[in-house]
Amino acid sequence: MENKKEIKQQINIELGDKEAEGIYSNLAIITHSPAEFIIDFTRVVPGAPKAKVHARIITTPQHAKMFMHALKDNVDKYESKFGEIKIEGNSHPHLGMINPNKPENIN
Repeated sequence: MENKKEIKQQINIELGDKEAEGIYSNLAIITHSPAEFIIDFTRVVPGAPKAKVHARIITTPQHAKMFMHALKDNVDKYESKFGEIKIEGNSHPHLGMINPNKPENIN
């Protein structure tokens, strides 16, 4: 049997002051092309006629899927510690997470 050594690489991640403040978002618009996923984070304010994109993340399909699994894992851990996250009172089940499937929406 062949011994396979696991090689672990340590990456130092720097967090700048501006990025450490974070950006609040209550709406994500997700589009994709064959080569990439684009996630625009914005926030909708009641009574405001428009919303501004505050951050755009562009990533590969593979990284998008890895992100999806990592986010699900973290939501599961959160719910096991604090209880189920309930989504209530929303007549639009996709409000906050929009995935338009029209080609004209692909950037």
